[in-house]
Amino acid sequence: MPGETPLHAGRAASGGLMDSTDGPAAVGPSGRLPSRGTLGAVALGALISTSALALLATQASGQERGLVKASGLSVGTLEVMQAAIVAGVIGAALLSAIWLIRERARTAAENLALRNRLADVSAALQRSESLLNLRDQRVVVWGGDAKKPEMVGALPIDTGAPEDRAAFLAFGRWLMPRSAAALEHAITALRERSAAFDLVVETHNASPLEVQGRKTAQHTIVRFSALSEAQRVHARLKLENQRLAADHETVLGLIDALKMPFWLRTQDGRLRWVNRAYAAGVDSDSPESAIRDAREFLSTPSRETIARQHGALPVFQQTLSTVVNGDRRVFAVTDFAGPDGSAGLACDVSEVDAVREEHERTLRSHADTLNHLNTAVAIFDTGEKLRFFNQAFQKLWDLDLGFLESAPDNALVLDRLRSEGKIAEQPEWRRWKDNVLSAYRAVEPVEHWWYLPDGRTIRVIANPQPKGGVTWVFENLTEKIDLESRYQTAVRVQGETLDNLAEGVAVFGADGRIRLSNPAFASLWGLGEELARPDTHISVIRAACDPKTRESPWKDFVAAVTGFDDERRNRSGQAERVDGTILRYALIPLPNGQVMITFVDVTDSVNVERALKEKNDALQRADKLKNDFVQHVSYELRSPLTNIIGFTELLEFPATGPLNQRQREYVEHIGSSSAVLLTIVNDILDLANVDAGIMELDVGEVRVEHTIHAAVDLVADRLREHSIELEIRTASAPKTFHGDENRVRQVLFNLLSNAANYAPVGSTVVLGCKTTAAGVEFSVHDDGPGMPPEVLDTAFQRFEARANGGRRRGAGLGLSIVKSFVELHGGAVDIETGTARGTTVICRFPFAPTRARAAAE
Repeated sequence: MPGETPLHAGRAASGGLMDSTDGPAAVGPSGRLPSRGTLGAVALGALISTSALALLATQASGQERGLVKASGLSVGTLEVMQAAIVAGVIGAALLSAIWLIRERARTAAENLALRNRLADVSAALQRSESLLNLRDQRVVVWGGDAKKPEMVGALPIDTGAPEDRAAFLAFGRWLMPRSAAALEHAITALRERSAAFDLVVETHNASPLEVQGRKTAQHTIVRFSALSEAQRVHARLKLENQRLAADHETVLGLIDALKMPFWLRTQDGRLRWVNRAYAAGVDSDSPESAIRDAREFLSTPSRETIARQHGALPVFQQTLSTVVNGDRRVFAVTDFAGPDGSAGLACDVSEVDAVREEHERTLRSHADTLNHLNTAVAIFDTGEKLRFFNQAFQKLWDLDLGFLESAPDNALVLDRLRSEGKIAEQPEWRRWKDNVLSAYRAVEPVEHWWYLPDGRTIRVIANPQPKGGVTWVFENLTEKIDLESRYQTAVRVQGETLDNLAEGVAVFGADGRIRLSNPAFASLWGLGEELARPDTHISVIRAACDPKTRESPWKDFVAAVTGFDDERRNRSGQAERVDGTILRYALIPLPNGQVMITFVDVTDSVNVERALKEKNDALQRADKLKNDFVQHVSYELRSPLTNIIGFTELLEFPATGPLNQRQREYVEHIGSSSAVLLTIVNDILDLANVDAGIMELDVGEVRVEHTIHAAVDLVADRLREHSIELEIRTASAPKTFHGDENRVRQVLFNLLSNAANYAPVGSTVVLGCKTTAAGVEFSVHDDGPGMPPEVLDTAFQRFEARANGGRRRGAGLGLSIVKSFVELHGGAVDIETGTARGTTVICRFPFAPTRARAAAE
């Protein structure tokens, strides 16, 4: 139909647009698709064309109706719209084609420019890679993603830098320690704080490398560069300067920390630098103030002395004194003068000098101490020369003192001892001597035993000194070995003795266990071998012995042995077993915390003791009864005797009437017998008072001559009756002494009475008195027959009267009274007698009584 052709044409045009848009023509010269701007422009053109066509179609429709009406042609609206669309599409296509042609031209130009730029960049990259791959630098690049770094380039082999990446990044393996540490710190600061750096590092081959570090927004770059010869020289100088600067700072820091004053001076002698010890020594707040104020540590004369010596020698070393903090101290000063100035150091040696003096005094003291030792000591120095020996060493070997003081070497001393035969001859002398002298190369003490030809055994100890030399100690163990041998023999003898003793012995250690026991101990307590063996604890023995004892002492034994007692002391007592056996024990503490317990079977002796005790009690009761009877009878006899004596004396008076001769003899006999009986009764009463302890002395001044003559007058008649002479010797007697005069006279009377009874007719009795160191001594001697030993033993016992050659038998109380009264004064009585020698009784009185109420039985 005629109306369909434009539509098909429009579709064809539309399809052609699509083809032009989507086909190959829409792709630019670079092969890329058109951009969004290009497609938008084409769509905008098509939209404008469609809108214009639509408007034209609307207008055409109106005109068409008019035209139709006017001309009467048959043209419909649809055909107008189709024509408009076709026209719009064709226009848009034209516009798009024109714009596309221009864009393609522009794109081709840009692509050409980009290709040229890419070629330039590729060339630049190739040049950069060529430069980086040169053997004089290496670049390490870290990316922002913290991955492993990339490395480009290489360093010369002679630098010592490894090719392997891991080995290269381990800087400490191929760089010097100081360089490696500095590089590690610099890289860390670069990556963390973006701190760029330029360093010169040194490899183990002493090759310097220049290292630069920089950081960009995305990368961290470190470049290692090898240097040229000139640069190497410069780098080495720079490294050396760095080391010197670091060493300088280190040395200054060390010097500043020293407690010794240090100073640096300029060439004209002014202070340039001092340390803190210098500032403290001159009372400055800081080293700077000490330099500013020109505070001098040494005095002017000392500095002038240093300056004068520097004129001849660059080094000054001398001990100088100066005042520090108000005290004068001694310093060892060392000062060095160089071309540009001087430096000095002062070391306080005040305490060192004091210590040195103390050391010298200690050495002298030790030498004096060693000289007083019985052990021989000799000290040899590092050169094996004798430097000290004590007197015991010289005495032990009997060597010439001049030889020892000449400082001989050790080998010479050994040869001298060998030549003089003082040490035993050895089969291989040289080897033996070398073995002895090996102590100088030893670290620990070496011990030898020398058996000398004279039989002595010497223990030799070689003690190496820390600073060289050896101290030799020669200990003579001959007596010790002999004593040990004797001791072992004594122990064996003691063991045999203990085993054969009837007395049970057990020794317990401080831990309470048996150390030693004998068979008698087990036998007395009925213990088996398993209980009496060593190491058995005392508590086990107690458990076995307690049931066998009525009142067991083992509780006290355990306390004493195990140390629970407050006091270690000897104990003794008795224990009675249930079978009637009585054991006497003694507990004796021993050294080292040990305790010995002994047991003796005293059953028989205890039984005898009990019987004797009972008998003694009976005798004491009988003696008391006797004393009471005698005292009672004596008192009862005294009154009648007094009456008899009184009436006898009345009968002798003429007033009572005349008496013939026989009556007068009877009256005299009655009077004398009554007097004797009264004397006996008085003696019995005195002894009774002494026994009762009620006898008291009437102490006063005893006139010796008067007391002697009073006693002599009482026995004068008896002496004349038998023609016995009395010789009184008082040339050495004192005039007086303190005592009871009546009792002393009674003592002398009894002694003279005994002498008159035993002295031969016509003999002489000697009464003497003299002063001794302890007091006054009375003695009475007669030439009688003397006392035999059996009589002498009982001479002072009461009522032991024996004739023994005497003229009459007495009551046996004379010497008992003498002994009691003398001892009541604190004196003593002795008898010197013998057959055909007579008898001498000696009474010794103190100058003053020492006992007022007690007397010997």
